[in-house]
Amino acid sequence: MLIITIKQGKEKALLEGQPWIYLSAIERIDGKFGERIKSGATALVRSSSGQFLARAGWSPKSQIRARIWTLDEKEAVDHAMIKRRVQAALAKSRASKNKAGSAKRLINAEADQLPGLLVDFYGDKPGYLVCQFQAACVDAWKVTIVKTLIAETGCPNVYEYADELVRKGEGLPWNSSALAGEAPPDEYGFD
Repeated sequence: MLIITIKQGKEKALLEGQPWIYLSAIERIDGKFGERIKSGATALVRSSSGQFLARAGWSPKSQIRARIWTLDEKEAVDHAMIKRRVQAALAKSRASKNKAGSAKRLINAEADQLPGLLVDFYGDKPGYLVCQFQAACVDAWKVTIVKTLIAETGCPNVYEYADELVRKGEGLPWNSSALAGEAPPDEYGFD
């Protein structure tokens, strides 16, 4: 398993709710070479004294080297957790008001405990879900996220909009395309 040890004193920010671990806060990284270069791998985060701090998604090419998944040592980062978080974010967005005809934000990254994931709904039913996977940790769970979005919303059209600069900063390939169903029409400006 990949283990990130935080420099002494830098754990305070995490414990106060900072969702990101910058390269400058890392004392050392332990784990097999393959784990250390794998974007999106789940890492155990420890203090300089060895105390558990978090589980985080690893991004070896970004200045934000890890994004916090959970501060609960007993919570596994797995398909079930990702599915629960997508469901919870969608339930929260259903409760909020939205102007007719406008895009609606369904998932808002760290605010919904899905670091780097933005999902917006466009159009009328069945509509289009437009996803931005802006971090390696959510990119690694793309299939689970898309399947859960389709199952929970009934929307068959899921499109990935990729911001070139953001994806390159994460060391991820850049490509915008339909992940399921059809791409949104040109009028939405995602071509």
